Order: sequence, then structure tokens, then C-alpha cells
Amino acid sequence: MKETGVKARAIHLGFRQNKGRAFYIGSTGLRPAGVLVISLGTFSDKLLCKPTMSQIESQNPEPVFQLKGSMLAITVMELARTNLEALDRQLAAKVAQAPNFFSNTPLILALDKLAPNEGSVDLPGLVRICRQHGLRTLAIRANRIEDIAAAIAVDLPVLPPSGARERVLDPVEAEAPKKIPEKPPEPTIKPTRVITAPVRGGQQIYAQGCDLVVVAPVSPGAELLADGNIHVYGPMRGRALAGIKGDTKARIFCQQLSAELISIAGQYKVSEDLRRDPLWGSPVQVSLSGDVLNIIRL
Repeated sequence: MKETGVKARAIHLGFRQNKGRAFYIGSTGLRPAGVLVISLGTFSDKLLCKPTMSQIESQNPEPVFQLKGSMLAITVMELARTNLEALDRQLAAKVAQAPNFFSNTPLILALDKLAPNEGSVDLPGLVRICRQHGLRTLAIRANRIEDIAAAIAVDLPVLPPSGARERVLDPVEAEAPKKIPEKPPEPTIKPTRVITAPVRGGQQIYAQGCDLVVVAPVSPGAELLADGNIHVYGPMRGRALAGIKGDTKARIFCQQLSAELISIAGQYKVSEDLRRDPLWGSPVQVSLSGDVLNIIRL
């Protein structure tokens, strides 16, 4: 048989084939044997070659999953004895007290506190009783060899014993309806405090629960405070603090901005910053956006 430029593989079939014959040399001479000749050049490389990981990733550039860690609150049933009949009765009593608590509740069965001389646990029976009462077993916590083997036999994950402090859970208390907080009383609206005399240095005027209006000049060193807005119909050379109890909607109005400090709900600017503002010395109003004081012309 001659070698050609096409690679071929001969597979011995053990029977005669009419389309082609191959011969081999044996003890009895030349004898025909049936073969199947497959030309590797007739197949596409994409069909014969297994796709590489890089090719697969290029076809699916977006990841289809992420692994994340999370802290979840899961109920733990700590078994003290292996008496399943007593467990069934006591669970039924708990379900009667708080039926909503025992509704598809995820559960960890803690067998690590069983005494060494306590008998073996019928784990399938234990899981079945829990399921009948609305508890879905996710895993067990165990340290005895027989308990670990039983969990592996029913394909349940085994967690190591926990040294963390766990509080006793009362299903009745957990199911108790939460108290709806009472709506705080609406604040009493007080009349606006109006100051007609000049406010001199060292003076402090506070408008509690209302706006403050000053229709006279405010000297350097004077301080105006209000739970609401502050209006100054004259030069404002002292300090003005509006919304001091956290009212972010409060505003400051003045006929001439020459203040040492302005503040709304704790956000402030001092004179060094204000002097660089193009509206320094002009009639302005000041408002708060987020944590930024906005100064615009009146």
C-alpha cells in the first residue's frame, strides 16, 4: 500500500469490505482483512479539536455568577436527648403557640451537645419530624463519629462545633407584633421674632422654633440664631446661623452680605470664603443643597 499526501488511519474491523482491501503478513502468508479508511483531511479542525478555555471565555465575556459571603440569622435546634417521640410532642406544642414562626424555617441541627453515653440518633427520622413541623434542615453540627457518618449517608453538610455564644430563641416572643412607633406631635408654630434695634457686638439673639427678622444693622461680633429662617434688612456684619436644629430648608436673607460667618443646619462659610464670592457686599439669599451653601443675588 502506497503512502499518499492525505493522512489516513486504518481501523481493523474483522470482516471483509468490498470498497477497499488491506493486507498484513502473518504466519500463513498474505490474507485480506476488512478495514475502514478515514481521511482526517476531510473533517474541519473545528469539529476535531476541543475548544480551548480562552475560546470559550471569548464567546462568553460576561461572568454568569459570583461567589459572595454573607452573615445570615439561622435557627439552631440544640438536641439534648435522642428521644424523638418527646421531640415530636414538644415541637407540636411550640407550633401551636407560634404557627407562623414554624413555616419553612431554615434550621441547623446541633448534635454536638449530646452526651457521649447518649444513644445514636435516627437522623432521617429526626429530619422528617422537623420537616413535618415546618423546619427545613440545612446542615447538622456534630462531633461524634456516628452522627457525622449518618449525615454523610443522607447527604447533609456537617458543620464543626461552634464556640460562639447563642441566645435562647422564644418563638412566641419572636412572632409578637412589633409596636408601631407613635407619630411625634407636630411642632407648635411660634410667631416670628422681630428685632427693630441694632444688634451690637457681643449680643446674641435666638429665635427658638421660629424665624428671626432684624430690621436694623448687625454689627461685627453679634450673633443671630434661629430654628427657622433669618432675615436681615440692613448690613449683616456679624454671624448668622439658621436652621440650627437641623432644618436643611432654612434660608438666610440679608440686604448686605458682610458676615463673619453664615451657617445653615451646621454647614457654614467664614468671612475668608465669603470675601472671595462675587456677591460679597450685595443683597443675597443663602440656601443649602446637600452639604453646599448656595449664595444667589436677591
